[in-house]
Amino acid sequence: MTLKNKVIAITGGAGGIGSLLSQQFSQRGAKVIVIDRVESIDFEAKFVTGDLSSTDGVKNIVHELKNDDIDILVNLAGLQYFGPMEQESMDHTALLYFVNLVAPVLLTQALLPKMKQKKSGQIVNIGSTFGSINFAHFVTYSSSKSGVKGFSEALRREVKSDGIDVTYIAPRAVKTPLNTSKVLEFAKMVNMNMDEPQWVVDQILKAIVNKQKETYLGFPEKLFVRINSLFPRLVDWSLFANDQKAKKLF
Repeated sequence: MTLKNKVIAITGGAGGIGSLLSQQFSQRGAKVIVIDRVESIDFEAKFVTGDLSSTDGVKNIVHELKNDDIDILVNLAGLQYFGPMEQESMDHTALLYFVNLVAPVLLTQALLPKMKQKKSGQIVNIGSTFGSINFAHFVTYSSSKSGVKGFSEALRREVKSDGIDVTYIAPRAVKTPLNTSKVLEFAKMVNMNMDEPQWVVDQILKAIVNKQKETYLGFPEKLFVRINSLFPRLVDWSLFANDQKAKKLF
């Protein structure tokens, strides 16, 4: 599939991964709509100031997009929390679930009617390996990304006959500002693989262009995803030592 003249809306499009991906879209001739909190882009794109943390915020974004005939929606924006679950504030927990899961569902819900009318479109949901291998100390993040995975699968089955593609992409850890100092320290302690942003962007772009249904990035993580689906209790045991190391950080 060519991206030339495609109208692509991307949440978090001004962030570390988002800005690189948005530039790639633009360079391939797409008409890019960046949805983010703060305008900090230096490439050709329409910018929509967006608040993904509330129903009213999402409604305002949908209103700003009402005249745009969007071909591809990329739900990329997300929040992370690393630490004991009981130490995460209720406000942050609610915010994380809304931005990571509820907002993508609501945006998709709003854009589907036009896509169904023209019998074409693509919903791209950026999940995480953590959504398939649910890690201790990333409880809310992992479970929110599990929700994104389930949402993608269910939606794919629902719109299969409507000419709409649903692509779910699950990167492993990426070297971006999303990672706190404690996350970086933990990654070093357990030898966690972390990918360069540009490589991740290249893989996301490939998955979108090829309309792949599900893509997991990085080895051996993609193998562990399969093992976890078949033998989750075995993975419990294998991750226990790392979980104990994490406790030393709090």
